[in-house]
Amino acid sequence: MRVSPRLAFGLLMLAATGLTLAGWLLGEMLKLQACPLCIFQRLLYLLIALFALAGVLLPGYSRFWGVPLGLTAAGGLATAAYQSWLQLLPDASMACGFGEPTLIEQIVDWFGVRWPSLFMATGFCSSKDWLFLGLSMANWSCLCFLAILVVAAVLVMRRGEC
Repeated sequence: MRVSPRLAFGLLMLAATGLTLAGWLLGEMLKLQACPLCIFQRLLYLLIALFALAGVLLPGYSRFWGVPLGLTAAGGLATAAYQSWLQLLPDASMACGFGEPTLIEQIVDWFGVRWPSLFMATGFCSSKDWLFLGLSMANWSCLCFLAILVVAAVLVMRRGEC
């Protein structure tokens, strides 16, 4: 079954927006404290949704919009994998949030000041406060970014445009 690029971008946009909202809702309902890496992943999901929207509105450029979307997903995968690694360490509570702020923490702080309800980071990156089927939220995010990256690669490498 062949799926049109416009439909694929539309589904990616809905998925990325849904993942952002799900992360926010879980945090609000379960009183979870998001860390800087969690918030950065939220920002990357929103950026993916933006690139996917461009792919929906400009369907003739699916290869073009697939590249930044894929690069953003790769960055999200790396971020989520790093956070998953931090969660595996025996005592990594000092691994983020202390010392001189990194570029990611500065970006998150900037957004947190402007939209605190969605982007305020108050937790530790090594905390595993929520598990589903034995996987932390960072682990699930890793899988989601990987799936988005695969779809972006297919969009970039496909032969014909629909």
